[in-house]
Amino acid sequence: MLTLDSFIAMGTRNTVVVDEPSALGAAMEIAQSEIKEIDRACSRFREDSELSQINHGQHGRDVKLSALLEEAILAAFSTAEMTGGLVDLTVGKCVENVGYTVTFRDLPAEGPPIELCVERAIGWRALGYDPVAHTLRLPEGVSIDLGASGKAWAADRTADAVAARLGVSVAIDCGGDIAVRGPHPTGGWPVRVAAEVDADQWQDIVMFDGGLATSGTTARRWRRGGVELHHIIDPSTGLPARTPWAMVSVAAATCVEANAAATAALIMGERGPRWLHDSGLPARLVDVNGGVTFAGGWIA
Repeated sequence: MLTLDSFIAMGTRNTVVVDEPSALGAAMEIAQSEIKEIDRACSRFREDSELSQINHGQHGRDVKLSALLEEAILAAFSTAEMTGGLVDLTVGKCVENVGYTVTFRDLPAEGPPIELCVERAIGWRALGYDPVAHTLRLPEGVSIDLGASGKAWAADRTADAVAARLGVSVAIDCGGDIAVRGPHPTGGWPVRVAAEVDADQWQDIVMFDGGLATSGTTARRWRRGGVELHHIIDPSTGLPARTPWAMVSVAAATCVEANAAATAALIMGERGPRWLHDSGLPARLVDVNGGVTFAGGWIA
């Protein structure tokens, strides 16, 4: 029997589901510990986080990374490489420039005009990472943002930890980024794919392994000077991506891969479905008018 509980961390709701009710308490303890540790190291919104300390003033010199932050950054590197730089952690300043400077729960929906300019992100290969010394050097004026991979990586890492320590089947949902581990329950893990919990449009699917992630532009939007903005940044312009897609959902071997592909396809626009098909990744794309397109073997 599936049983679940949830908690708030990383600015979102995190849900733990196990197929053994007696294991839920222990699974929650592991998940809370893992995710809160990740938040302390990797949050862009916490002044005391390791990432914030690197972003604010430690440019031009090698900075020693903790094992946890290094792992998160390597996950972001793999995301950037997989997507040809379409999903890139060096968009930190770009995200701040469009007004996303606090957690979305605290972000004002309306605000005064802001000045935006087109400026290509420097790109992940410009970061001075030393895998032997475990250090990172940020070029002057650059900050990194792990938002495009962080919650998906947290879901993968936490699901691995629960499954390994408790020997149970588990699903971890970090704000819509889902990772499942262990033998799947009878009939698989039921998941509703939707832009929001109370959305009028959805599809119920079943997961058996790996990860599922949705990237979208509708849930996290705000207005500055009457102009609508969102958090998905196109690294080629440094501005919110102009895309026909409201949301893209992708299934992959890991949640990190699924999230990377979903975000990349959204930024690609019309090229997204073909890229997903050629990559062999099952996907469901919903356009801004509500039309649904399937790719990579996702079944309607």
